[in-house]
Amino acid sequence: MHIRGLQTDIIWEDKPANHEAARRMLEDEPPPAGSLIILPEMFSTGFSMKVDTIAEGEQRPTERFLADIARRYECTVIGGVVNRNPDGMGRNEALVLGPDGSELARYHKIHPFSFGREVESYAPGREVVTFQLGDAVVAPFVCYDLRFAEVFRHATLRGAEVLVVIACWPAVRQSHWSALLRARAIENQAYVIGVNRIGSDPKLEYTGGSVIVDPQGEVIREADDVPRVLAGELDLPTLRDYRSRFPALADVHRRFLGITSADTQEG
Repeated sequence: MHIRGLQTDIIWEDKPANHEAARRMLEDEPPPAGSLIILPEMFSTGFSMKVDTIAEGEQRPTERFLADIARRYECTVIGGVVNRNPDGMGRNEALVLGPDGSELARYHKIHPFSFGREVESYAPGREVVTFQLGDAVVAPFVCYDLRFAEVFRHATLRGAEVLVVIACWPAVRQSHWSALLRARAIENQAYVIGVNRIGSDPKLEYTGGSVIVDPQGEVIREADDVPRVLAGELDLPTLRDYRSRFPALADVHRRFLGITSADTQEG
């Protein structure tokens, strides 16, 4: 599986400019057909609490942009979008679109960042989501979710081999980002891909560090602190062989996660 993670410098609340920046990055380094393209959390606006300003609305410009690049490059795309609940609260989402531009999955961030007051503007999601990409199962997550190992374990028990985290993770906690991504890979014997932004917004600085981690916690690709396309290959047969040779996941006690075997059979 070929990966292209777009570590972008997000321009504050300017969707057209951020769409154009992502488009140029892909034009400069076109991905092979069949790749998985990943863009950061809220990549078209930055981590804004102004739901009235940045929510997609009826025109859905960011969703249409993601569908356009999926079709153009014949790739699967994951990107952060903001929508709205019927009650007016925001939904911080990771949208997944297939090579024909159709929706494959839509993950609603389970853990709004309470420390950053995201919970005041965005409702929490309720479901771990997985989707099929070729013969692999992929689970998307968003930023602060990374601190909560139980949702990643739930995805793994549903068959996930690739765990994707899109983020606006600030420089002040950069060491946590690196450590937690490796931990999620090791404990789930899974590939973990973290795609972060760089630059600044009105409150914080971001230093990137987008990364691909293998199932044993080894970093196989890592970006620095500039706009960059993180490119890499996932070797799924090797992952499966490792899980078979060292079957630690067979020893997981599901009861401590509050889930049953039936809960893990969903696609």
